[in-house]
Formats: sequence, structure tokens, C-alpha cells
Amino acid sequence: MISLNGKVVMITGALGGLGQTVTEAFSQAGAKVVVVGRELPGKLPEELVGVQADVTDEADVRRLMKEAVHKTTGIDCLINLVGGFAMGRLAETEMSTWSKMLSLNLTSAFLLSREATRLMSNQGSGRIIHMAAQAAVDPFPGAGAYIVSKSGLVALIRVLALEFAGSGVKVNGVLPSTIDTPANRESMPDADPNQWVKPEAIAALLVFLASDESEALNGALIPIGSS
Repeated sequence: MISLNGKVVMITGALGGLGQTVTEAFSQAGAKVVVVGRELPGKLPEELVGVQADVTDEADVRRLMKEAVHKTTGIDCLINLVGGFAMGRLAETEMSTWSKMLSLNLTSAFLLSREATRLMSNQGSGRIIHMAAQAAVDPFPGAGAYIVSKSGLVALIRVLALEFAGSGVKVNGVLPSTIDTPANRESMPDADPNQWVKPEAIAALLVFLASDESEALNGALIPIGSS
């Protein structure tokens, strides 16, 4: 089993269907986990550090990083699970939907990455892992704003990896197919969830990418699940 003892891992979107599984996996691996959400429950398990923040807001992300460092010893790894999905062909997409997809899937990742890389560069080490999507590199019709925003996230991962090559900061991405979460089961009742990727499989991959064993990976975009 991979050990993350002594590492501080920040997980955004930690209370979602995927996030809860990922948070548990990192805790079991021995990491000190900082869970981030727009809303947090009144009480968290003792092993978790909670910070409430809107990661689409620049000032809030800056405060988030400062508060997280204050409550821990620093941030060794950022796992960004924040994102949103919307159906609709581009020709019928409202500006509000377009803006929401870019904000949730791309702007949040930019803001988090910018602040995390500043912190990690000073440390001389760090891991940033973003949750993209297979559709970003293998698009399908009918979810244009979502796919474009996730494609932008893929470009962000690649650019960050190039810019921080040799600094000790590694930036990678995970490209899942449809994830087997309660929300997806509810929104797609006629689909077969046995064909979807399990949150536990994604969590295991994220733990590996956060560990010292992934030292050779930078700018990797790793697909998981069926295409």
C-alpha cells in the first residue's frame, strides 16, 4: 500500500460523490487531508482539516491557501475535483451556461494552480492533479460548453507542466469516463452503471499520483474507464 505519511493534501470538491471516496483513500494512506468546499458540515472527523471557500473567486482562493497553510505545515499536493456538467449543443447554449462551465471547470483550476504553484515553488516540491475528462480529448456532440471547458483544463495542465518542469512541482491530469456516482445514476437512470468507472479506482490512481512513486510523471493525462 502506498504511504502518504507526513504529506498534506488539499482536496477541492471533497464532499461530492467522488470527493468523499477520494478523501477516505487519502486518509487511509496516511495523509493529512484539507477538505475544501463552498459549504462544509458543522463538524468534520478529527483527522480532517476543513476550509470553506469558493474556488471560482480569486480573493477566496488566496485566503484558502493562506488559511490551509496556517492550519497545517504547508501543502504537498493539490487534488482538484471541482467541476460541473451541462448538456446542450453550442448553437443553443445560453451565455449563463457557457460562463458557468468555464468558471467551474477552468477558472477554478487556474486560480487554484496559480496559488498552489507559488507555494510549492518556494518549497521546491509539490503535486497538482486536476480532474479533466475523456471527452476533453474524445468529444461527443451535445455538451459543447462542458467539453470546451474541460479541453481548456487539459491545455492548462500541459502548460503548467512545461512551465514548472525542473522545479520539483509536477502537474498531471486524470481523464475519467462517466463516473459511477449517485448524481450520475439519478441523471441517467437508463444507463448501465456497470460500464462506468468506480470512484475507488480513481481514488487509487490519485493516491499514486500524489506519492513519491509518481516522481517521473509530469504533464501526464491519464485516461481511466471505458471510452
